[in-house]
Amino acid sequence: MKPIVIALAGQPNVGKSSLINALSNATLKVGNFSGVTVDKTEIIFNLCDVISSTDYEIHIIDLPGAYSLTEYTIEEKVTKSFLQSDEYDIIVNVVDSTNLQRNLLFTTQLLETGKKVVVALNMDDEAQKEGIEIDAEQLSAILGVPCIKTSAANKEGIEPLKEAIIEVFNRPQTSAKVIYSDPIEEEIAHIVNFMEQKHFKSPLPYRHLAVKLLQEDETTYKQMHDKPIWIELLPIIRQSLQHIYLHTTTKDLDEIFADEHFAFAKGAKMEVMSLKSMRAKNLTQKIDNLLINNVLGIPLFLLFMWGLFQLTFELGSLPMDLIDSAFGWLGDQTKVLLGDGGLGSLVADGMIGGVGAVLMFLPNIVILFLGIALLETTGYMARVAFLLDGFFHKFGLHGKSFIPLVTGFGCSVPAYMAARTLKNEKDRLITLFIIGFMSCGARLPIYVLFAGAFFSQEDAGNILFIIYISGAMLGLLMAKALKLFVFKGEDEPFVMEMPKYRLPSLKLIWHTVYGQAKSYMKKAGTFILFASILIWFASNYPKVDAPTHLESNQVKLYELEHSYLGIMGHASEPFFAPLGMDWRMAVSLEAGLAAKEVVVSTLGVLYALGDDVDEGSEGLIAQIRANIPFASAIAFIVFVMIYLPCLAASMVFAKEAGGWKYLVYLFVMTTASAWILSFVAYRVTQLII
Repeated sequence: MKPIVIALAGQPNVGKSSLINALSNATLKVGNFSGVTVDKTEIIFNLCDVISSTDYEIHIIDLPGAYSLTEYTIEEKVTKSFLQSDEYDIIVNVVDSTNLQRNLLFTTQLLETGKKVVVALNMDDEAQKEGIEIDAEQLSAILGVPCIKTSAANKEGIEPLKEAIIEVFNRPQTSAKVIYSDPIEEEIAHIVNFMEQKHFKSPLPYRHLAVKLLQEDETTYKQMHDKPIWIELLPIIRQSLQHIYLHTTTKDLDEIFADEHFAFAKGAKMEVMSLKSMRAKNLTQKIDNLLINNVLGIPLFLLFMWGLFQLTFELGSLPMDLIDSAFGWLGDQTKVLLGDGGLGSLVADGMIGGVGAVLMFLPNIVILFLGIALLETTGYMARVAFLLDGFFHKFGLHGKSFIPLVTGFGCSVPAYMAARTLKNEKDRLITLFIIGFMSCGARLPIYVLFAGAFFSQEDAGNILFIIYISGAMLGLLMAKALKLFVFKGEDEPFVMEMPKYRLPSLKLIWHTVYGQAKSYMKKAGTFILFASILIWFASNYPKVDAPTHLESNQVKLYELEHSYLGIMGHASEPFFAPLGMDWRMAVSLEAGLAAKEVVVSTLGVLYALGDDVDEGSEGLIAQIRANIPFASAIAFIVFVMIYLPCLAASMVFAKEAGGWKYLVYLFVMTTASAWILSFVAYRVTQLII
């Protein structure tokens, strides 16, 4: 007969004694814990597992009620000491279902012990009377341990609880998990990765050991101090703690992890518990009742985001114009210095123009990330993620997906990097695949150009709004298709942490915005610079002699048509012809693969106006209106909305997705979708007009 020793743990008044009494035919033993006068209650009974035909002798040690694993009272000291020992096999955590969030705070600490855990959701009958409904299956998936509804008073759920105890006992190791905020999760991953590389032998799972090290658990530090790995591990822990301190308002690790437990417990409760009516008890709950309100929550979020985008484009336009003028002047001076020959054109039009294209959009990126950082550090973004979770689930996404998707309206490069917050691989990949459907700021000049050419000034703003909303909705539909046909499988539940509301930390905001801006400059600047040089070369070579009777603008067009870029455009024209596009429109779309910023200037060059044009150029608008049919323009806009992001974003996508094969998949998916929908838009528009 196999013995199973169970530590029965829970906060005071959760019904542990009643649960013990509900276990029939139990033998009761009463004594004291070693060295103290605290009562030690132990029950012993036999249990037969029908499936394996194995008999077990169950010993349940009823630990004193404790609100947390501290040593403030002698009862808590006894409970903590016993749970840190090896005198038992499993923890059965008894939880009061009528006070789920408060009880889950203790549960999170028990999960961090690295021991096998079963959660008994006791007093389920009382919870139902109060209109509380708990999704035990969902909570089990979130915590990684069985959660069994029980009612000691009615002797309900006792048999399932016994079955769960045997099932967990026979597991090789614990599957318990607590999800922390992104900075802490990032540092846990660093420590776990190091231990895996060193093949370190640990009695605890690496994740649990990493958490204890970050918590500066005294017992763990003493055990690790004499290990050879400690010399290399200590600097990693120090660096990790410095990063964590940057994201918090204190260096008190007890306070930091208490806040983490609070955020996890509250998030878990909101994921699994429904209540018929809820009255706010404090200011935080009153704010939450407003911001997470089913009716007002989403309109308030849209209002905040509308304000953020207004600031992004209105304030960003001022330094954008200055940066654009500065690089234009620098390019002119370069040509004066180096001449109008090949070298001057390469440096001025290729290199300086490429760098200018990146720096011109940097103010937008900084303002957008400043706004997002403000919303994140106050705790608001976590609420919105929870608010949108139900809506996003309909499309195979999670609430956390909205942050990278919203970021995608500014620039796809940081949006792809923001998808790292999604821990589930399938959810992250689906989000990565649809970020490109959120029209980035670089596409805006193209939309402005065509809206100005084919619609009145009064309607142009509405057309832009329709374009952006259409792209976003199309992305959600594509996410649903990917979930159904490509990334199949059950959703992996996760808890969205609900941190306390805080005043924004200027140091943290600077760290976030500076880091994102630096990353954008480092990655996007390199790729766009390279792409701009490549386009310059393809549009200037091979050199051909134009007929002498042509005017200067026509000479430029003739040279372009016979350049590598023009040759490529004519070669691909049959692909675009069914969409009503000629070779010039094809070339501009192909140039946009490198950087969407160059589509407008490429159209200007190809329509014999020179490359010194922008989306507001009256000459270019007139040429677009005169040379491009309305149906072809609609197809062009649809294609721009959908097809592959710029080269910089594509490179970052490949890195974040995990390989070049995913970039091939993205290219095929976006190109096929863009072609089909552009074809439909072209034909439907022809029928209407």
